[in-house]
Order: sequence, then C-alpha cells, then structure tokens
Amino acid sequence: MGEVYTAEKRPGVEVDTHKVRLEPVGVEFEVREDETILDAAFRQGISLPHGCKEGQCSACKCVLTEGEVEMLKYSTFALNESERDSGHILMCRAKAYDDLCIDLLNYDEEVLSKSIPVRSFQGRIARFDRLTHDIRGVGIEIDAPLKFWAGQYVDITVTTEEGETITRSFSMANPPSETQSLGFIIKKYPDGKFSNQLDSGGIRLGAEVTVTGPYGMCFRREGRDGPVILVGAGSGMSPVWSILQDHLASGEAREVLFFYGARTPEDLFHLDEIGALTEAHPSVRFIPVLSHASIDCGWTGERGFVHEAISRILREEGLEGQGDVYACGPPPMIDALQPVLFMLDFDSERIFFDRFTTTSGASGH
Repeated sequence: MGEVYTAEKRPGVEVDTHKVRLEPVGVEFEVREDETILDAAFRQGISLPHGCKEGQCSACKCVLTEGEVEMLKYSTFALNESERDSGHILMCRAKAYDDLCIDLLNYDEEVLSKSIPVRSFQGRIARFDRLTHDIRGVGIEIDAPLKFWAGQYVDITVTTEEGETITRSFSMANPPSETQSLGFIIKKYPDGKFSNQLDSGGIRLGAEVTVTGPYGMCFRREGRDGPVILVGAGSGMSPVWSILQDHLASGEAREVLFFYGARTPEDLFHLDEIGALTEAHPSVRFIPVLSHASIDCGWTGERGFVHEAISRILREEGLEGQGDVYACGPPPMIDALQPVLFMLDFDSERIFFDRFTTTSGASGH
C-alpha cells in the first residue's frame, strides 16, 4: 500500500515528474509534482472518473497501492479517515512524490477510449439572453475549435469590472458540431457571483474569458438500443439540449422522452424551439412537469415532481429498464431520481448523471 501525506506534512520540493500506472486498465501517464493526478490525466487526454474536481464528491476515489502522494484539502464526506488510512485517495486532490500504481474503483472503458485532452481557449462573451426570471443564456466565441462530446462542460474564468476573477463550470448547450460558438444556459442563484454579475453589469458583453475543458462523463453514448430518456431541471436544460441536438444529428432511430422539471409555466423556456423540433422529429416527446403550478393557471400538462412523472410514465409504457438515462440538474432532483431508476430496473451502466452544485471554486454549472 502506498503512503499518503497531508499537505501540511510534506515540505515543498523541487518540481519533478513521475509515472502513474492505472490498474486494471494498464494505462500509464506522467504527472508533475505541481499538478494533481487528475489534472495530469486531463492534460494528456485520459478521462478518469471525476465529478466536482475539488474533493467534494468522491467520484475520483481510488486505491493507492504503490508510491507516495500529498493530499490537498478535501471533504471528509468524500474520503473519510478510515478510507485514507487504508490507502484510498482522491485523484483530484492528490499530488505525486513518487512513481505510483493506482487501482481504479470504477471506470468506464468507453470514456477512456473517447478521451479528449483538456485545453484552454481565449474568448469573449458575445451574447446575453434573459430566458426566464432566473435563467440566462450566454454565448461565448473562442479563438480555436473546442472538441467535446454532447453533455460535457468547461470551466469559464472571467474578471469582473471590479477586478475580481471568478471561475465556474458550465455545460455547453450547443451541439459538438459548433466548435467555436459556445452556448450556455445558466441559473441565477441568490449568492451566485457569476450569475448575479451578469445582471448587475459586473460581467459585460465583450468581456474576455478563458475557457478550459472539456470535462464530464455525462455525455451521449452511441450505438445503444432502447429509448433515450433525457431529464433536466433549471439550467440542466443546457447539457440535455446539447445531447438532444447531437442525437438527432446522428440519425439514430431511437425514441426520445425529454422530461423537464419546473415550478410554474413561467419557468419554461425554449418552447418554440422545442415545438419546432418535435414537429420535425415525431420520435421526440417533450414532457414538462410543473411542481407548483396554480390550479387556475390553465396548465393541462404533467403536475408534481419530475421523478414522479418519470416513474409513472415509464411504467405505463412498459419501458422499465430500457434505454439510456441522462439526468442533469440540481442535487435534490438527482437524489430523488436515483431510487426511482433503481426500482425501474435500470442498469447503472445505462444511467448518466450530472449533479449541478453551487459550491465555491470551479464548480456549479
């Protein structure tokens, strides 16, 4: 078992390079001492399991079997003391001080085969749209083509008019065929620095940005059978919209059930675009579900929470355990949906989540 050091116990040393071997996949790559294992893998086009990238979610947890690492600050919810003592590490928080051998606890061979090197691009904000009272559309033009898979996200760094530099993660809403004109659907939160600066003028049209990516494992898989089940809420529309457009462009003949959870009719948007799309593609059904629509508002569609509608409709139509599920949105929606999909007999390998967070740093779609 390898040795695990905390950051405060390991004095600074001259930057060096070490080798990392991943088992059981047999992948090898190099890591510098001034970067985390996860960042080194991204830089070299190796997409390892990941989520928040800041030690909060445990998606990149693995077992260090050989070598020494330094652990940067992380949440004990992601890696508890007992796990750390038994050699578990978080690749997003671990820096190598020796050649390493790591046992991956979970990995996806398809993800590894479709990895794209993470790069940084310079760009500018070219478009602002007010989609609802708390949803904004943002367009960014970048200086070179970005290759990504539908459903992935990037880190966007911008300096406000007051001189504060902010980095946040946002999923692309455009399909991968649009490589330099990127679109994003962003939810405005009461304490959200990035989203509130859009309204206050702190981030202006034409502002220069740095876009780094792509990241994320919730991207469209190809060559599958069964329906495509898309689930979004709030700004979760962004990656789902990208996946839907990419699926239709692929020509795959699969039924699509597109569920979207909102509170009231006023929280729905892109209705004209969705209407045109469903008219042109009868295989696509859009199923908005409203949780707080008043009795007299005239709404005749689905009511309640989106996971409840999914459970009922998939059972009624005999679609239990069939197809692929892509669910993107806030943690409460994802948490409510997980047991529903389990009860519907969906294989975990056919379920792809993107859990949006509102934490500090480079997270929070």
